[in-house]
Amino acid sequence: MGIVYVGVGLMGSVGSFLVKPLTEKFGYRTALMVLAGLILLAWPLVLFIVKDRPSEIGQNPDGDPQPPAESKIQSLTFRQLLNSGSFWLLLIGSFCSIGAIGAVNFHMKFVFLDQGFDKGPMVDAAWRTASVLILWSSIGGRLLIGGLADRFSKKWVMTATYFLVTATIPILLVVRPANEMYLYAFAVLFGFGMGADYMLIPLMAAEQFGVNSLARAMAIILPVNTIGQTWFPYFVSVLREQFGNYTTAMSAVLAVSLVGALAITILPRHRAVPVKEEALTRA
Repeated sequence: MGIVYVGVGLMGSVGSFLVKPLTEKFGYRTALMVLAGLILLAWPLVLFIVKDRPSEIGQNPDGDPQPPAESKIQSLTFRQLLNSGSFWLLLIGSFCSIGAIGAVNFHMKFVFLDQGFDKGPMVDAAWRTASVLILWSSIGGRLLIGGLADRFSKKWVMTATYFLVTATIPILLVVRPANEMYLYAFAVLFGFGMGADYMLIPLMAAEQFGVNSLARAMAIILPVNTIGQTWFPYFVSVLREQFGNYTTAMSAVLAVSLVGALAITILPRHRAVPVKEEALTRA
């Protein structure tokens, strides 16, 4: 998963360099159409290259002409998932962390303005530097954390990652034009945590509820996380408008991120929902 998720950071960093020249030359409508066309390139890969199992291309154990009978873990129902405390902890933890990440990404440039960066080339340069560092460090985060999650408890790796995201918010609040080291430290650490954050959610869902229940679990988790990522930045805007600065608003982001990290901390280490194994035979 760490290797697969590298594509997000890689194409995100490349795409950020495409948007501005495309928009300046052709307008934002054409730029959006070009980006949409890039998304459509995924279709032939999924339809014609990606397979569900080796037997689809004739690769069976021991070179047998037919695949053997399989043992399949029965999928959990939506009711079983929603009745599980572990599911709610993972849902709340990921919702809070992804919401905090969305708020930081959305408001980062405005926070820089509040903290003394002049509007125009100065704040644009700071925002561009931070964005590139975040995207590239997210690649390192995915690879390193992916490797660690294969060797150590996924729960504790995820907990450490969520606390890392939380710890970067106070660093953002001390970024100033006179000391760019805080800018670099924030961008690298935040990007590292952000990259690992998204990747760990399906890994933890598979660990807690089984691979065969992963689709159902993510069918609930992903939309809820999207709501947090979309709407939490809006509530941060309301707080900024109400209090006149980002100190209070980002303190709220810090609190929400901390709640997410604590939810993962108390998540059971092993699967808590019993599953049944059923034998499947093939003609």
